[in-house]
Amino acid sequence: MNLLLKEIRHNPLLWLLAFVPVLFAGQTLKPGAHTLLFVLSVLAIVPLATLLSHATESVAAKTGDAVGGLLNATLGNLTELVIALAALRAGEYALVKASIAGAIVTNTLFMLGVSFLLGGLKHHVQEYNRVSARVQAALLFLATVALLIPSATSEADSVAGAAFTQTLSASLAVLLIIAYGLGMLFSLKTHRELFASAEHGEEGEAPWPIGLALATLAGVTVLVALVSEIFVESVQQAAVTFGMTPAFVGFVVVALVGGAAEMASAFSGARKNRLDLSVGIALGSASQIALFVAPVLVLLSYVIGPAPMNLQFWPGAVVMIFIATLTAALVTNSGRSAWFVGVLVLMVYAIFAMTLYLLPPRVQ
Repeated sequence: MNLLLKEIRHNPLLWLLAFVPVLFAGQTLKPGAHTLLFVLSVLAIVPLATLLSHATESVAAKTGDAVGGLLNATLGNLTELVIALAALRAGEYALVKASIAGAIVTNTLFMLGVSFLLGGLKHHVQEYNRVSARVQAALLFLATVALLIPSATSEADSVAGAAFTQTLSASLAVLLIIAYGLGMLFSLKTHRELFASAEHGEEGEAPWPIGLALATLAGVTVLVALVSEIFVESVQQAAVTFGMTPAFVGFVVVALVGGAAEMASAFSGARKNRLDLSVGIALGSASQIALFVAPVLVLLSYVIGPAPMNLQFWPGAVVMIFIATLTAALVTNSGRSAWFVGVLVLMVYAIFAMTLYLLPPRVQ
């Protein structure tokens, strides 16, 4: 605990933790002040993301970057899962699908691009394990195919009705979960030697004890989930105040804020020349959302939703996910990166964000 308090005292960014109780107090006293709650939630998530980043790096120092990246992606995706479950329970399936698609694209393009850019500005050329990146890209491609089929069949075949699409979606959800489980078995057990991190990371501060790191991960993850829930409740009204469209909010803003914790860890790892951790977090998080979170939500909709949810996304979302997957596969194929590679990836993301801001697609 003394190490944690010392870290808070010496890191001015962590002083923003004061906004966490202020946010909860504001939610209790003024639940209708959506713009204020939106600003407070963003200020509260930033220091929580920083703490989560430090704790994850400490765990990765003990377990290796592959397991550390997987752990960070899993904990970071708990936030998206909590947000999606709340929307699922309310029957807001359009918001659920927008958050899923937005999280996949944001993690694949924005998180990966900024990691390449920040790492490249400090280090001339960076190397990472391309086998791990190619496996994650292949898993993402599999998920893209699963998302494309329901949309393509319903658009091309008028005979394919709602019942067919729903049955197909449930079947695909089971297949994706099986594929994700086998992927974890492949990378963490049967062929784990292929996923070893390159030994070129900088020596940073001494890592926290594993007990403190795990306790911090658990506590901060809960707080991030609670803060994110307030954020989602307030963001739609605040978007009107700031002139943002609903499509832009769901696909870009919610995804960026929801993934703040993972991004902090990925960006920090890239600056310390631990690009294996950064790539593992970015692509691992995206593939986990596509192959695990989305299928689980489809299956849970039968239990907690007002009606079953399918995997039929609006065509624009499927196209963006496909292009994001193709971009990730192309830029990670060599296992080497420089700052301009990050710029190219970010440009693709900027094109998507600009399109959604100016001409939002119709969400089905």
